[in-house]
Amino acid sequence: MASVRQQKLKITEKSHWINYHPEAGYKKHARLLDNDIVHTWIDSEKDVVLDFLDTELLQTVLSEAGLIDKQFHIIFDLNHVSDISYRYKLGITELLFHWEPYLGSICFFNICPSMLTVVRSFAYIAPEKICVFQSFSYKEALQNIMSFKAGDNYAEKSSIVNTLDSSDPKKQFLSAVTKISWLNMLDVQIPIPAPDSIYFEFFQALEALRLDLMAKDDENEKEIKLLKQDCENRITQMNIKMNAQSEVNKKTVQDLKKEVAELRTTVATQDMELTRISTAIAEKTGKLRKLLDQISVLDIEPSLKYSMTNSCLSLIETQTIEKRLDVELTESDSVFLSKLQKKHPNLNQREMRIALFVKLNHDTKDIATSLGISTRGMESIRYRMHKKLGLGKHQSIKTYLSDVVMGM
Repeated sequence: MASVRQQKLKITEKSHWINYHPEAGYKKHARLLDNDIVHTWIDSEKDVVLDFLDTELLQTVLSEAGLIDKQFHIIFDLNHVSDISYRYKLGITELLFHWEPYLGSICFFNICPSMLTVVRSFAYIAPEKICVFQSFSYKEALQNIMSFKAGDNYAEKSSIVNTLDSSDPKKQFLSAVTKISWLNMLDVQIPIPAPDSIYFEFFQALEALRLDLMAKDDENEKEIKLLKQDCENRITQMNIKMNAQSEVNKKTVQDLKKEVAELRTTVATQDMELTRISTAIAEKTGKLRKLLDQISVLDIEPSLKYSMTNSCLSLIETQTIEKRLDVELTESDSVFLSKLQKKHPNLNQREMRIALFVKLNHDTKDIATSLGISTRGMESIRYRMHKKLGLGKHQSIKTYLSDVVMGM
């Protein structure tokens, strides 16, 4: 960079003025010359394709240099740059058309043959206020920019790319191609030379391409419109279905609330009945105990006294068990019985009661005593219930009642 020292320009370099492009395989560097010239270059050991314009890096340099609202210039070293992506082209056109009036000039140097057309294409679409240079070296690029800033005529006409005669067919052709390719300017008609011109067929083919692309754009717009309409129709249908389902859900919630209210009423009624039964059982148990006391003082045959005493004790035990089984009915038990009845309406009231006792882990003997039947009779009832519930040979009634019915 000896040429920079020869110019005796102020050079500003910062370690964070760099952007990494790992997928493309290069680093983008920038520094500031003479307070308003951004010098940028590629750091790579091989030729690369520029993937996207480093707008953020340029913004950072301009912001930290106080050039956001002032005119600036760019020197771009294209060494190791073999091509640019379409995304980069869009970035360049954004720079040329939307950074005005602050971008004054831009100069490319170290241009490889494959990039010459690209550089000229930049120039042919650039606004007239922006001067685009093409130089061979850094020294020449810097001299061109400095000359432009000074307003003198140092820069030779051959180095100013966008000063070619506007009537030059080469410029017209490249300008038209660039406008179609980069800017999608399909509504601008291409001027076609006279039929006897050697360029006539080229321009005619380009005009045909423009018209074809316009037709494709129209077709795409129609297709997009149809797709948009289809999406809107689907959204409308989905909203209708969702609203309908919402109404169904509201009705379901109302029905459930009504059912819960009815169940609570049933539970309250059953609580009152259980209280009455418990009171009656308590009274019966009290009377049995008094009878037992009276039997104990009777002067009768021992065997008869023993038999009468055992009968009283058995009745007391039965009353106690029945009281315990009846009093434990809760709201959740009522919900369980309601669900069981809906799923198995073939069960009678005694079987429904037995199902509840089984679910509550009461053993067969206590249930039989509560129902006033023998243990063997209780086992026969459970066998018939097993079939009514549609259970397999090795399926447990208790497991079914706990897992399946409660999961409905």
